[in-house]
Amino acid sequence: MNPTLSFFYFLSFLTVLSALMVILSRNPIHSVLYLILTFFTLSGHYILLNAQFLAAVNIIVYAGAIMVLFLFVIMFLNIKQDHEEAKTNIAKIAGAIVGGTLFVILFGAYKKTLIPSYDPNTFDSQIGMIENLGKMLFRDYLLPFELASVLLLVAMVGAVMLGKREIGERHF
Repeated sequence: MNPTLSFFYFLSFLTVLSALMVILSRNPIHSVLYLILTFFTLSGHYILLNAQFLAAVNIIVYAGAIMVLFLFVIMFLNIKQDHEEAKTNIAKIAGAIVGGTLFVILFGAYKKTLIPSYDPNTFDSQIGMIENLGKMLFRDYLLPFELASVLLLVAMVGAVMLGKREIGERHF
């Protein structure tokens, strides 16, 4: 068996296992730690797909910043284990129905997909590199990139203005 294929199967197994443990773990801190493991294994998949920049961004943004935020919120809320409400049977049945429906929809979508064949003669190994991403972002998608940056700037200025107005109203 090819070592890359073996590594893919190992990462896939670890990803599915850690994702299941996020859902099944009763302790919210353990769930966050399993989610971090899930993000790291997904970054391994990105590396196998030759998307090193996406893997690095996934680790920095999701496994770093967002997981710190999740841990902060969980510790700030101080969720106690003793006062957990027991899940009713109706909630369990509804969850099973929603999960089964989602599985059927995803399986149907999987059956309709066409997987392109691999041609080693036309394969471009530089497709996921930062240089190509930057060229495509600033050449083909320059207008949407600039519009998104202006939108984020307007939202940030609006949040600061609303925050200053509320602070000013409290003092008077």
